[in-house]
Amino acid sequence: MRARRVAGLSLLLAVIVGGAAVGGGYGAWYWQWQRPIALTAPKVFEIERGMGIRQTLEQLQQQGIIASTWPYRAKAWLAPDRLRHLKAGEFALAPGMTPDQLIDKLSSDDVVTYGMTIPEGRTFAQMRALMDAQVKLEHRTASLSDAELMRQIGHEGVLPEGRFLPTTYRYHKGMSDITLYRQAFELMNSRLDEAWRKRDEGLPYRSPDEALVMASLVEMETGVPEERKAIAGVFVRRLGKGMRLQTDPAVAYGLKKNARTLTRADLTTPTPYNTYMNEGLPPTPIALPGQAALDAALHPAPGSALYFVATGSGGHRFSDSLEQHQQAVRDYLRVLRAGNANSSH
Repeated sequence: MRARRVAGLSLLLAVIVGGAAVGGGYGAWYWQWQRPIALTAPKVFEIERGMGIRQTLEQLQQQGIIASTWPYRAKAWLAPDRLRHLKAGEFALAPGMTPDQLIDKLSSDDVVTYGMTIPEGRTFAQMRALMDAQVKLEHRTASLSDAELMRQIGHEGVLPEGRFLPTTYRYHKGMSDITLYRQAFELMNSRLDEAWRKRDEGLPYRSPDEALVMASLVEMETGVPEERKAIAGVFVRRLGKGMRLQTDPAVAYGLKKNARTLTRADLTTPTPYNTYMNEGLPPTPIALPGQAALDAALHPAPGSALYFVATGSGGHRFSDSLEQHQQAVRDYLRVLRAGNANSSH
């Protein structure tokens, strides 16, 4: 009887001690779980593809984001689903986050993104160079030809020049460059279709593609926003009268030269883009036109001007007649010579 009583007391004591230990352990864990993480300054943390929970926790500790891994391992045991859905990617972490907020962040799609701006007036070749320079992208097209690239984005046989909208695109580390090319192509298609539906009546374009060619000419002829519609108006009137467009950027594109380095001989060198020798629009766009250039091509300014020439101060001087234009050219050359003379002193 005495032995049985002693055994009972021992069991009771073990239960009490064990319960205290469990309760104390839970209390220690709960206290740790309510404290902010160890991070003292904002930091980008990356979960690489294939990293499991253990490796992720070790990296968090090694990088000073969490003080210890054991509270998180205990959480994984107490609530297995809580850490099961960590995602690959870069995550922006901030001091003061709780462990729950840290897990929520690492389980979300709220990854760090980067911006890539495609400026208006760049050629497709320049766009490709810009895309290839984005170190966070996954590059799948760098070794492809233009034709192969277009096949990869689902538009086989389409010539790429002018077909991508210049704007800023967001991407995250590991995103394929094919995804960005596809986004830029579809966005240009959408904007062009919308602009074509709302176009002015009586324009000399047979298709949206021809309007896109005109938009690229307008884009390359001026960097002054308020002149775009006026320049489009000149080109539209010249087309309507059967006059050649005589636009230097198109000639330069055909010769793969800078328009500022064109010579008189270049203007008489035959290419499909020589608008001094060929009538009508060039066969393709010569650059990536922006939204404003699209709007100008499809809503050109009314007027009577048939010519324009640079003023030397950033804008253009518009003329109704050839005589006025020739005088404007002489005035421009005078300004140009005076500038060269001043710069030589």
